[in-house]
Amino acid sequence: MTHEGRKEMQVEIRPLQENDIGALAEIEAEAFSMPWSEQGFRELLNHSYCFYLVALVQGRVAGGCGYTEVCHEANIDNVVVAGQYQNRGIAQKLLRALIARGEAEGVEAFTLEVRVSNAAAIHIYEKYGFRSEGIRPGFYEKPREDAMIMWRRHTDLQ
Repeated sequence: MTHEGRKEMQVEIRPLQENDIGALAEIEAEAFSMPWSEQGFRELLNHSYCFYLVALVQGRVAGGCGYTEVCHEANIDNVVVAGQYQNRGIAQKLLRALIARGEAEGVEAFTLEVRVSNAAAIHIYEKYGFRSEGIRPGFYEKPREDAMIMWRRHTDLQ
C-alpha cells in the first residue's frame, strides 16, 4: 500500500510491439494536439536507430516513450501516459528504463523538447539529469508555444 492508502500498481515496461501500436496511438491522440499516427509508430519498428518502450498495467498499454539515435546521441521523441494513469510514476519508470537502455547501447547524450509551460514534465526531466540549454521559439502548434531544449550528457553526470 502507498502512503495514500492506494494499492501499489504493478507496471511492466517492455519494448514496443506491433500489437501495442493501436492503443499507444489512442493515448497520443488524447494527450497531444498533434499526435503521432499508428503508421508513424509502425514505421519506428522498422528502424534500428529507433527504440520505443511501453508501460503495461494489467496487460493494457498505459503509456510509452522512445528515442531516435544518431552518432551516440538520442533524441527522446515523446513520453506519454494515458490520463487515468498519470501522476503515478509511470512516466518516470519509462524514462528511467529508456535512459538505461540507451546507456547500455552506448548513448552518450539525450535531448528532448518540452513545452515551456509543462512544469511537471520539466521537473521530472530535471530529476533525471536533464538541463535546459535553450529555447526553440514557436516549436509547438495548437496552441503555439516555445519549446525548452533539454540535454542530459554523460559528461555532466560525472
